[in-house]
Amino acid sequence: MKVTTEQYRRVAAREMADEYTKSFLRLLPARLAERRKTAFTDFSDPAAARAAGAAIRAGALENLPQLLATFEKNAKAAGARVFWARDAAAANRYIVDTARENGISGVTKGKSMITEELGLNEALAENGIRAWETDLGEFITQLLACPPFHIVGPALNIPVARISEIFLEKGLISRPEHDPVQLGLAARRFLREKFRHLEMGITGVNLAVADSGTLINVENEGNIRLSKSRPRIQVAVMSLEKVVADMPDAMHLIRLLCRSCTGQQVSAYVSMDTGPRKDDEIDGPEQLHIVILDNGRTRIYEDPVTRQALRCIRCGACLNACPVYGQIGGYPYGWAYSGPMGQVLSPLLLGFARTRDLFSACTLCGKCRDVCPVGIDHPGLMLYYRNRDAVGDPDFRGTGAPRPEKAVYGAYAIIAGHPLLWRVFGAMARRAINCYARGNTIGKGPGVLKGWFALRDLPAPPSRSFRDQWKRRHPAPHAARPASGRKQP
Repeated sequence: MKVTTEQYRRVAAREMADEYTKSFLRLLPARLAERRKTAFTDFSDPAAARAAGAAIRAGALENLPQLLATFEKNAKAAGARVFWARDAAAANRYIVDTARENGISGVTKGKSMITEELGLNEALAENGIRAWETDLGEFITQLLACPPFHIVGPALNIPVARISEIFLEKGLISRPEHDPVQLGLAARRFLREKFRHLEMGITGVNLAVADSGTLINVENEGNIRLSKSRPRIQVAVMSLEKVVADMPDAMHLIRLLCRSCTGQQVSAYVSMDTGPRKDDEIDGPEQLHIVILDNGRTRIYEDPVTRQALRCIRCGACLNACPVYGQIGGYPYGWAYSGPMGQVLSPLLLGFARTRDLFSACTLCGKCRDVCPVGIDHPGLMLYYRNRDAVGDPDFRGTGAPRPEKAVYGAYAIIAGHPLLWRVFGAMARRAINCYARGNTIGKGPGVLKGWFALRDLPAPPSRSFRDQWKRRHPAPHAARPASGRKQP
């Protein structure tokens, strides 16, 4: 968990100065957004399809305790072992103990944001267990020791030359290679050897179906399916909000998820597993362990406002629509979750003291809300966070706004509430700020404004307010008076 205010500002400034990142971000989000838009035309009524997705997720959260109990009962009946983890430490300890008890020294992992949240790779390494990421993007970021750039494609921004360099350094290739297909084949050959001797695989869960105890995963590479079908032990880690009532609900959400993620009608692989391998089945694990993670979600669930954040199905559509993500990419968010979904989830999971810059760095344009397939109001949540943080709410681990900031906003409230004071203040502020204008642009400011202007420019305000200009151009007509001086009847 690396998110800090200083880290966010420093990395954001670095990424905005990186020409490669800037050129990449001009192309990728727009292309993914266009693919998503085209894919949704397959629905006879795309708006109704999204409304149905929102209703399904809202209904699942409304009945979450009952659905989780039903899921546990049916998963156990199918032969799975279910462990409830209060926090990341408990989840990691259970997975490490499971590996140790079975004499396992190495595992493979499918792409999973929830295991990123746990810091599972680090926990396994500390206990002498090597974890190999098997999604190509996650494998590359693991070798480079960098966080995911995008939830759908963790290494989409890495230049081919850099991938060739790290593959050469790690021995996957014997000479420099700049053909992406050949680099992919090199990774495939390397990871196939890991699968060949695999004893334990770890995956996330896209959806869990309560009425059957079924786990569903979607992917395009097949690595999750291998991690689920090849080893004798499989561990599936799910956050508790991933459960839905039944298979029709799950299928509708899968249709929304695939279209929103990659613009596909359906991913190349959709795996549905109910319990471990049966006697008459040729593949699948002998043991299936399902870890249901809380890690602060019960507290999130208890607040009727923040509860809607648990609707998220990790599609990544909001990243592609966000103008902030489109400028800085995923690295400044410093954790598993980036873009608007990270701005919504990370403060609730990590606390406001460490994440103020995340929910403050939002234009409130509403594009994330417009594309969300399950109806999350990201801007509304971020305004709620700002308010709770500003008042220093201890339930939300908020630090409260600094005293100078409170004083400034207190004075602003007084001035904004009195028209005469507002006009005088406006005239003085325009003159003061225009002292820093260069042409028609202001790119710096005094005192506390230095930090604000470090990454922003503003148009220089006109010397006269709109009201003053209007009065000068449209003077009020004088009241007409009768020639005789007598009142009109």
